[in-house]
Amino acid sequence: MSDTPAQPIAQHQDHQPGIESKMVPSPHSQMSGYVGSGKLKGKAAIVTGGDSGIGRATAIAFAKEGADVLIVYLDEYDDACLTQQQIEAVGRRCERLALDIGKASNAQRVIDTALKAFGRLDILVNNAGEQHPQADFEKISKQQLEHVFQTNVFSMFFLVQAALPHLKEGARIINTTSVTAYRGSAHLIDYAATKGAIVSFTRSLAKHLAPKGILVNAVAPGPIWTPLIPSTFSADEVAEFGKKTPLGRPGQPDEVAGCYVFLAASDASYMTGQVLHPNGGEVVNG
Repeated sequence: MSDTPAQPIAQHQDHQPGIESKMVPSPHSQMSGYVGSGKLKGKAAIVTGGDSGIGRATAIAFAKEGADVLIVYLDEYDDACLTQQQIEAVGRRCERLALDIGKASNAQRVIDTALKAFGRLDILVNNAGEQHPQADFEKISKQQLEHVFQTNVFSMFFLVQAALPHLKEGARIINTTSVTAYRGSAHLIDYAATKGAIVSFTRSLAKHLAPKGILVNAVAPGPIWTPLIPSTFSADEVAEFGKKTPLGRPGQPDEVAGCYVFLAASDASYMTGQVLHPNGGEVVNG
């Protein structure tokens, strides 16, 4: 796992959600030091945004715990292929699917792909997201607002609706929210609003599905070194990324993936409607 990783250097990528192979230093997302213990043996999982960053680390950790994984991504082909290689290297199956999860019509395709490949579905990780800084609130366009909510929130509704007929008692739904849902963000107002919606969605869906024995939880990462960062912020901002946390640095994907493993495994059998906070020490009281 991560051992005091180097601070990111100034850099920027022009295309979201970003390419992990172009980042310096490389994120710790391949879970090289992680040793599984069969916690997810025989399970089948879907991880959106599974090509890189937190999604990649989670997908590989799931595989090391015995799960087969479908990774869903937008268009980062090379990153997705590397994730697939890492999963197959530990003896598990991995399917790749490139599409826009914000489109309602794509949700059923995601679920059908997983069922065709694995014959079952046990874990749904709604992790993909996007963000667009805007210093002037009045300049947040209708198009941007709609697109951010479609990707970050609507996709979760669509995927859960498509998945529910195939989820049995004991299945897990894990949503990625953010520390910004709790402390806000002056320059990411629409993004923070989606992350707040995800917290409420998680809590409400958990109550709705509790009678069926389907557990719904979330993870609220703080500043994590993923491709979304250099593809979102200026080079100067990237160089300072994460320094204001109590730990004084950004987190790494492999420092977050364990939260998803915990929530997906039997260890969390008495948890639903909850949020875990790997955020470098910021107290959010949430």
